[in-house]
Amino acid sequence: MKVYGIIGWPVAHSLSPAMHNAAFQAYGIKAVYGLLPVAPEELEAAVRGLSALNIAGVSVTIPHKEEVMKYLYRIDETARRIGAVNTILNREGKLFGFNTDWLGAQRALTEKIDLTGKEAVVVGAGGSAKAVVYALIQAGARVSVYNRTLARAEELARRFGARAYPLEEINEAHGDVIVQTTSVGLKEERSPVPKEVLRRFKVAMDLVYQPLMTKFLREAQEAGCAIVDGLSMLVYQGIEQFKLWTGLEASPALMRQAAENALKGAS
Repeated sequence: MKVYGIIGWPVAHSLSPAMHNAAFQAYGIKAVYGLLPVAPEELEAAVRGLSALNIAGVSVTIPHKEEVMKYLYRIDETARRIGAVNTILNREGKLFGFNTDWLGAQRALTEKIDLTGKEAVVVGAGGSAKAVVYALIQAGARVSVYNRTLARAEELARRFGARAYPLEEINEAHGDVIVQTTSVGLKEERSPVPKEVLRRFKVAMDLVYQPLMTKFLREAQEAGCAIVDGLSMLVYQGIEQFKLWTGLEASPALMRQAAENALKGAS
């Protein structure tokens, strides 16, 4: 039986085990996917352990998506360009790093809007924001990044050819698409974007999925936006991970239902 898992700190809240185990079961694959909590100071030893224990593959979540790159045998060119790895594949003891977050973000958004030539605003400049900005630019959008620390927004903007602004200027933001990539709203009734700003956009996506309907999404919907919840990107990036590991295409409906069930069980 092959073993897969997710490394992060913490990981107890992760919906990935529910999604991947449902897909393994649906395909009759003898494999199991579990939680692999790894503290930051233990990351190098843990990554070495993946080969030693013959772990077939892992998902990588915060805070390890950038740091883990130091310890891999080879990194896919796209993941290197984004500067973050969220998927590791073990090939005969050698660990290869990939990024499927950008594909998840792009697929989730393009279900709602053709991004070619559109103006997009990204709130936040962390690891997930990198993948989102890359996805938007690859789809032909023009991107503005707003972040509390302007230097981080500027660094991200330089990497991909975007524009950078301090978060305190979010009241001036406008465009077609707005994506909320920070942890603001996670299990709390807060949003980093004023409701009146959301009226200037057509589509709003939040990467937070606990709760599924965040204050940001609720106010965006009230402002007339089409909304994309945090499970959409999670499911689609998970489908791409499953494809890397097995060569098979998991059902979006199956993975989403498994994630929703796990989310209900956790609440």
